[in-house]
Amino acid sequence: MIELTRKTSTPPPTDLRVTLTLDQRLRSRLKVVLDDGREAGIRLPRGTTLRDGDGLLTEEGLAVLVRAAPERLSRVTVADAVGLARACYHLGNRHVAVQIEPQRLSYLHDPVLDDLVRGLGLAVLAETGPFEPEAGAYGGHGHGHPRDPQMNTDEHR
Repeated sequence: MIELTRKTSTPPPTDLRVTLTLDQRLRSRLKVVLDDGREAGIRLPRGTTLRDGDGLLTEEGLAVLVRAAPERLSRVTVADAVGLARACYHLGNRHVAVQIEPQRLSYLHDPVLDDLVRGLGLAVLAETGPFEPEAGAYGGHGHGHPRDPQMNTDEHR
C-alpha cells in the first residue's frame, strides 16, 4: 500500500489524484483509494488539514494531488454585503463551516440551517460541488485561496 506521509501546499506535477470530502481532508490518519483505484494510507502529523490543490508525498517522492470531492451544499447568493454579513454571523455563531465567495456563501446542506437563512430573508439552493470552507482564525491559519501565490506556503495554511 502507498503511504502518504508529507503534505505540500504547492500542487505537485503528477497525474495521481485523490478526491476527498471535507471530513476526510480534516483527518490526519486515513485509508483512501486513489482516483486510479490504488489503495493508499494517509499518515500526517495530527492537526494537519488538506485543502484542494495540496499535494501528498511518499518518503520515496511519489506525489498525489488532493482534490475536493463534490458534496451536497446549501448555497446562498446575496446581492448586498449586509445580507451576506448577517448570514455569516448567524451561521458562525452556530460554529458552521462556511465557504465565503463574492456575493455567495456555502455550507454543508442542512435543512434546519436552510430555514434559519431563509428566516433572514435570503434564498437557499441545494447544489452539489466541492466545499472549501474558511480555515478559521484561531488556529493561526488565515484563509488564502489555494491558487493565491502569496498564500501558497505551508506556514500560511
